[in-house]
Amino acid sequence: MNIRRVGELGLIRRIRDARNGVDDPGVVLGIGDDTAVLALEPGAVLLATTDLVVEDVHFRRASASPRDIGWKAVTVNLSDIAAMGGRPRWALVGLAIPTSTEVEDVEAFYDGLREAAAPHGVAVVGGDTSESPRGWFVNVTLLGEHTGAPRLRSAARPGDAVAVTGMLGRAAAGLALLEMGAERARAAAMDPAAAEECVRAHLRPTARVAEGRWLGEAAGVHAMIDCSDGIATDLGHICRESGGGARVRLDRLPVAEAAREAALALGRDPIEWAAGGGEDYELLLTCDPASAEALAAGLRAATGTRLTVIGEIEGSETGIVWLGPDGRRVAVRAGHEHFGG
Repeated sequence: MNIRRVGELGLIRRIRDARNGVDDPGVVLGIGDDTAVLALEPGAVLLATTDLVVEDVHFRRASASPRDIGWKAVTVNLSDIAAMGGRPRWALVGLAIPTSTEVEDVEAFYDGLREAAAPHGVAVVGGDTSESPRGWFVNVTLLGEHTGAPRLRSAARPGDAVAVTGMLGRAAAGLALLEMGAERARAAAMDPAAAEECVRAHLRPTARVAEGRWLGEAAGVHAMIDCSDGIATDLGHICRESGGGARVRLDRLPVAEAAREAALALGRDPIEWAAGGGEDYELLLTCDPASAEALAAGLRAATGTRLTVIGEIEGSETGIVWLGPDGRRVAVRAGHEHFGG
């Protein structure tokens, strides 16, 4: 059914009536009035983040289904709350779509969004819909809370260890495979399961919410950021905000085996994907070097996720120095930047 037949109010009723999958006592009033009415836990501070997801910039309809778009739109925001060590709570969704869109596509979009949000206890409490003259435009605002001290980019200290959760490079590998087209990707000499792992990492990334909350409460963790634009860019944010520099060993980057397989099949450099590819949504942090081993063991025990030390923070504002396996300086290209030309 085309959305012209149901109109904006009919579409809103469908969104409101759909099962949210979350019973949240903090939602005093959800969808249906001028604003939602929400209740924070005693002693909590409010966290707020918002991200745009734009057709032909962040996704292409040829490769991303409406369910994929909904999943990713909320996940990129979940990752921001995770990077503060906070608890995500409530989402507001702005959606602009062409009038040729089918109602079923909009419902699939919200299904994907709720599927990604529900495991973290996030409820959709409002938003807006609009006609778009060209393509899909999605804006999710996510509200969260923190009952302690949020982990800030500006809190890195000279001598800190630099560490990253999980594995890197799969999302960039997945994008490269999608941009090849289905036929060419299938023709690449690559294990289909590894290819699917990379494509899924790009279309449906995982936000490290549990890891962020654990690290946000752990002693010894100082600064934290999520890897949305690639370590080369995101570690740069930490260095600028903290007024320091960093040294990183490229051979310590935890490159996913599936990304290595994709790089071998496509003739690409997996280290380039891991350092600058972006959209891995792992957590990059700095910590007391004496605490790094205990943090890695504790995080693995609590969440099953690995933590890898890849470098250290320096006191001078030298930016990031990248070192190859032989200890010599090498150049690394930074990740994506909007309006970067």
